Amino acid sequence: MRTIQLLFATLCLLQTLQAASYDPAWAAIPPQRLIQHNNTNGAALVKAVAALQPGDRLELASGTYSVDRMWDIQVSGTADAPIWIVAAKEAKVIITRPDDQQNVINIGQGGPVSYLCLRGIEFTGGSHGMRLGHCSHLWIDQCHIHHTGQVCLSANSADTNHLHLTRNHIHHGAGHAEGMYLGANNGDHIMSESVIALNHIHDCRGDQGDGIEVKQGSWGNLIAENHIHDTQYPCITVYGTAGKPVNIIERNLCYNSADNVMQVQGEAIVRNNVLINGAGAGFASTDHQGKTLNLQVIHNTILNSAHAFRGGSWNGREGMILANNILYSRDANALHYANGNAAVISSGNVVFGDGPKDGCVKGRGFADFPNVSLDGSKHDATPARDAKLDHADPKHLLPTDFQGKTRTQNTSGAIAP
Repeated sequence: MRTIQLLFATLCLLQTLQAASYDPAWAAIPPQRLIQHNNTNGAALVKAVAALQPGDRLELASGTYSVDRMWDIQVSGTADAPIWIVAAKEAKVIITRPDDQQNVINIGQGGPVSYLCLRGIEFTGGSHGMRLGHCSHLWIDQCHIHHTGQVCLSANSADTNHLHLTRNHIHHGAGHAEGMYLGANNGDHIMSESVIALNHIHDCRGDQGDGIEVKQGSWGNLIAENHIHDTQYPCITVYGTAGKPVNIIERNLCYNSADNVMQVQGEAIVRNNVLINGAGAGFASTDHQGKTLNLQVIHNTILNSAHAFRGGSWNGREGMILANNILYSRDANALHYANGNAAVISSGNVVFGDGPKDGCVKGRGFADFPNVSLDGSKHDATPARDAKLDHADPKHLLPTDFQGKTRTQNTSGAIAP
């Protein structure tokens, strides 16, 4: 019964997400008052933001705004009257601070913040570039966050929900150096029902350096169409949901990781992703702060020198599906199960490399993908015209592919020919 309830909740979530854009429902609400801010003094900016009321749009003039204090934004709009803090048209707005003793900007650390949008602003320096606290219905869009002393963007100090983190350019953090650190270890803080989409994240090369990391217990999130590369830890790491509705990870392009390219513990739908060049596996999954279960890996293209797919704890687990993927390894296993694959539904996969062959058809090799190189410098995973990849299982056939095109053939992998 519990499994049926979870599947029903997941179906409802999928339908909702597919019907919506990546932007929040309140994205098109016009402001009630326009405030143009031309004073680049950091203290003046802090004061101007603190005075905002629901419906206000604060437009910032070009310049570098340096804030030398702990800055915690504490203003909220409403669903009918959001607050907007944006760069003026064609303005280059940089917010920084003189040292890394504080984060460049905090939002909601001292209390709840909601219905607030920050757009088109550059954040650099400090400890964390941006740290989100008690936030809901918060939209961070088209911002540039880079060269920080620690994580570029974090939401790990309080529960968050209905975040929209879209179209941001994030790179070169330091310390742990995650591009986005969302939720906290062991479910201490949870992010739910949020959208992380269309971001470009790269050069996360610190002590850890995941591109996007979603922690244990965070649930109902959509991670879609992100371009992530050159990371120390996986480009995308997602833990389990502790029984809540699953996370959806789709249409991401990930390559060049010094670890696994993508690592997902469980309770997720992983579909239509392109994963290339990891020192570990292209895709990996194992128990970590929770058990691996209810994980669907469908229609992905995974190309690697080492293992393409590695399931560390899939044996005998509930709800495990591996279907219609391209799993190519040059030097190791196409599939590697550390403790077996009993009860795994495996079908429609095209593989090249060693490993179990149940549910798989052998492909001819990397000639099927002439515009991919295993150093990640070429990453167009469109199949060659003569590739024989039409082996997908119709029971798991997705209607659209990595590019959003309608599938007209039962071709395995992320990109339809």
